[in-house]
Formats: sequence, structure tokens, C-alpha cells
Amino acid sequence: MSAVTVLGLGPMGRATARLLLDAGFDVTVWNRTPGKAEALAELGAKPAATVAEAIAASDTILLSLIHYDAMYGVLEQGPADLTGKTIVNLSSDSPANTAKGADWVLKRGAKFLTGAYMTQSDDIAHPASKLYVSGPADLHDSLRPILEKLCANVYLGGDYGLAQLYYQAGLAMFHAYLISLQQAFAMIERSGGDIDTFLDLRKDEPVSQQDFTNFFAQAAKGGGWGDLASLKMMHAGAQHVIDASEDAGVDAAITKTIQDYYQRALEASERAGEAVPVYRIFRGDA
Repeated sequence: MSAVTVLGLGPMGRATARLLLDAGFDVTVWNRTPGKAEALAELGAKPAATVAEAIAASDTILLSLIHYDAMYGVLEQGPADLTGKTIVNLSSDSPANTAKGADWVLKRGAKFLTGAYMTQSDDIAHPASKLYVSGPADLHDSLRPILEKLCANVYLGGDYGLAQLYYQAGLAMFHAYLISLQQAFAMIERSGGDIDTFLDLRKDEPVSQQDFTNFFAQAAKGGGWGDLASLKMMHAGAQHVIDASEDAGVDAAITKTIQDYYQRALEASERAGEAVPVYRIFRGDA
């Protein structure tokens, strides 16, 4: 239980690895592009040259990938027989794709648990952050010494898709709030107003919402939030909300509109040769 492997070093994967290192775990990391492991190596992580090496280093494997489809391509680079291993997939996707992924892992002999961070950006250490978990209750109990070091756990039941169901529902609200918040900041700035005055008017909001608003307000003052990896993550996350909604027969038009802003930001980023935050799309100066 003292050794953990983290596969995938996007914003959430890096945050996960850092917290585990801070907690004293022996952490092995792997990423498709090796450069992302360098900063973690300076903190004590052990970069693995291959997926097979990373899986061999620990019995507990945490995945932090863009979606569940990426899991297949990554794990297929390791041993076909995963007996004795526990896979905890912290990636975002629809409940249906989660159930499919769980079945795929179980057939390879591993145990499986689903996790989903309900958090503000990659600040999983924030007091308001939660890790939604679903899968076998006894497996979650055995992994609590690891998972509770990341943030407070909320166990939702044995159905593998439940963590993603409630996460995607929360993400639907998050996407709408975040996109409307950036529209609000753009309205204020373009009209000659002051973002700090707006923040003062909203100072009686719940603390967690204030922190969220303040974080993105400061980002707006600097031109907007989001590097290229974050924009891609938000675009993919919106697709997961759309998939989860449409799988349930729910109209996802609002999330499709939100996703379009991230698509426009990605296209503007490609033209500019650098990340163009959604905030600049709202301002009309991308």
C-alpha cells in the first residue's frame, strides 16, 4: 500500500501524484510525453520508461486520462494479465463507457474502482473538493488509506457508473456556471466596469463559490484561464456530459453550446500558435 503508480500526467494526474508524494507514498509516474514527469521526478517520483514498467512497480494503478477510450491504448502497452493489480480510473467519461471499461479491466484479472474528482480546476486539495467513488465497497475500504490522502471520499455504491453519473451531473452545472462567469467578467470589462467591484457585490456567496469566482476573476484580469491542455480537457469534459445526458434521453443543447466555446478557443489557439482562453472569445479579441 506504500507504492502507487499514476498513469497520465495532465493537470489532474500531476496534482494526484504531488499529493501522494507529499503523503509519503512511493510514486511511479508515466506519461505518453515523458517531459511532464521531470518536475515530479524532482519531487521524488520515479518516472517509468514504459507502461509495463510503471504497472510492475505497484499493485495500485491510478489512471488520469482524457477519457476511458485512452485507457485501452495505455493498458494494452502493459501485461495482458493484470491479476493482483487494482486499477482506479480517475478519468472522466459517461456512465455507459465506464461500465464498458470496468468489464474490460475485470476480464484481464484486475480489480477495478471508478473515481471522479469534483473539484475547482486541479486544486484537489481544496477543502471543498470531493472524490466520488463507485465499485465494490470492500475494495474502496481497502484503498481509503491512499484515496483519502487526495481529498474527502464520497462512496456512491457498487454500480461502476455511479461516480461518473453524479460527476457528469455536477459538471453540467459547473460548465454552465464557468462559461457564464467569463461572460459576466467580459461584460464588466468591456463596459468600463471593475471586476473587483463585482466580486465585492457577491461577497456573501458560499465560501467555496467565492473561491471559485475569485480564482477565475484573477485569471480574467490576466487575459483568461486555460492553457492548451486545460482547453482540451474542458472540451472533452463537455462531450462526456453530452454523452451522459443523451444516453439518458436528456436534451444536452446547453452543454453543446458551451462545448462550442471551447472548440472556438482551440481553433483560435491553433491559428495563434498559443493558448487562447475562452475569456478572449467572449471579449471578441481572440
